[in-house]
Amino acid sequence: MNQQRDFPEIDAHAIKRGVKIFLPVLLLIVIALSLKSMVFSVGPEEKAVVQRFGKVIAVKESGLHFKLPLGIDTARLVPTERVLKEEFGFRTTRAAVRSEYSKTPEMLNESLMLTGDLNVIDVEWVVQYKVNDPVKYLFQVRDTHDTIRDISESVMRRVVGNRLGSEVLTVGRVEIANDTLLEMREILNSYDMGISVERIELQDVTPPDKVKPAFNEVNEARQERERLVNEAEKNRNQIIPRARGEADQIVAEAEAYRAERTNQALGEAARFTSLLSAYLESPVVTRRRLYLETMEDVLPNVGKLTVIEEKGTAPVPLLHLGSPENQGGAK
Repeated sequence: MNQQRDFPEIDAHAIKRGVKIFLPVLLLIVIALSLKSMVFSVGPEEKAVVQRFGKVIAVKESGLHFKLPLGIDTARLVPTERVLKEEFGFRTTRAAVRSEYSKTPEMLNESLMLTGDLNVIDVEWVVQYKVNDPVKYLFQVRDTHDTIRDISESVMRRVVGNRLGSEVLTVGRVEIANDTLLEMREILNSYDMGISVERIELQDVTPPDKVKPAFNEVNEARQERERLVNEAEKNRNQIIPRARGEADQIVAEAEAYRAERTNQALGEAARFTSLLSAYLESPVVTRRRLYLETMEDVLPNVGKLTVIEEKGTAPVPLLHLGSPENQGGAK
């Protein structure tokens, strides 16, 4: 026995009405999406590379621009007026007055390096660069971001590997950054990637955590040695000039004494020579004059003088030649 199934009758008029309603709505949606995809905005620090089916057709400056819709034209924004950076050995999780950083084992692999004296150093650094040509930046190499990172890491490892560990940790940081910057510029210019490296900063250069206590002890010993050397230099700078000054003073006094004694001896010799010449010319007069001059020097210092006659009974006091009263009465 055949059973017949009842199917609802299709209302053709209802379908036509639905199509008439749906098609305008769909058309409006397509037009809205098309209009939205036709307009794009470029920021003040950016440039837009416009592609049509993958081919670059224009580079747009900042402002509002139009392109063909529905994926025919695509615009890729490139920050050309802003300094970009790549961080090695750490990542900035929050940039503020007091920034926050993170460090994972994968990041540690970027920063651990071997120095020339076979010491392991943890070197964290930042590469700052700008985009000069947005087209070359996007299409000159397969992956610009990875290329910059690989070049920077390889150059930094080579530069650090040519130096001693103590130099990397202390005085060689500026020189390492400058050498890395010059070599990176040379390599990137040869790749013609449309970028220029502006600066390389070494953020933190430390020994690995496992050997930090030993490094700290070595640094403390070096600082103590430098302190002692500085104190010794200070004492030397104080004592040596003072000793030199005292020596110069003694030499000057000796020179003055020598000059005085020499001049005195020369004066006495000249006086003796003149007396000898005068004595040879007139011995009697010269002898008397010398006697009188000697008496003038001696008698004032004699004091009271008493002369006793040969047959006298009492001494006869004479005037005190050295007293001012007697000298006045003698006039």
